Amino acid sequence: MFEYDMPLYRPPSEAYSLIFQATLGCTHNRCAFCVAYQSKRFRVRPEKELFREIDEAAREMPDTRRVFLADGDAMALAPQRMLRILGRLYDKFPDLERVTSYASPQNLLHHSVKDMQAVHKAGMSMLYFGLESGDDEVLRRIDKGATCDEMVEACKRAHQAGFDLSITVILGAAGPKGSKRHAIATAKALNRIRPKYASALTLMTAPRTPSYEEAYGDPDWRMLDQVEILKECRVLIDNMQADGIIFRSNHASNYLALKGDLQKDKLRLLETIDKTLSDPDSPLLRPEYLRAL
Repeated sequence: MFEYDMPLYRPPSEAYSLIFQATLGCTHNRCAFCVAYQSKRFRVRPEKELFREIDEAAREMPDTRRVFLADGDAMALAPQRMLRILGRLYDKFPDLERVTSYASPQNLLHHSVKDMQAVHKAGMSMLYFGLESGDDEVLRRIDKGATCDEMVEACKRAHQAGFDLSITVILGAAGPKGSKRHAIATAKALNRIRPKYASALTLMTAPRTPSYEEAYGDPDWRMLDQVEILKECRVLIDNMQADGIIFRSNHASNYLALKGDLQKDKLRLLETIDKTLSDPDSPLLRPEYLRAL
């Protein structure tokens, strides 16, 4: 039907969504852990080209209910352009229930709340946001491009506009020396934001220039082992005090898949981690060969 500009990425929960690349690449594209768009220069897709794909897809898949707007930075689009895209999508797909995309702190801080409210009202229902860490030292080392306070403010603006948020954090990002500090600070940031969803991924390095070790800039940094990752995850959950967050660690990068509502399921999640830590051969642990980015 149409060809994607590869590589193409989407959140795990968008596995059954129809994907349109409204933008290519990422405007920031400097995060030390990310290999997604190193081969791409950021650009906005021509509107006529994108609309032609939407029209073709609507003829082939008129019953589409979910759409994800790629690449990593669709919310970088000017609000008026996004309104036109959303209008086209909901016009061509009569059964469309939701449209989602990634969003960066830079996007959310740049747009006015009023403009983002208009985008939400037009049908953009949820944004995927990479917090990564609540520790400013970690954020500086990984070159996230925003402080914790700036990211909390960005998320609060998104909430004001009406968006649901699905936030990801990265276990192991600080190495062993900063593990506890990273976990506690990240939990505190999530408490301040109170997203609908919070997901923990585990750092997995892949070939990039510079490497994560070089970019992070700490000679004592190393990857956490399985036990250290589980302990860091436990500290994270134990320090999450906000109510109503759906927590997940079921991404393929994780050693232990967890899912529960905080605070209702907090004790069960902690007990699951403790039980797994006490049994190195637990069937709940994902084998190394099955882990993937």
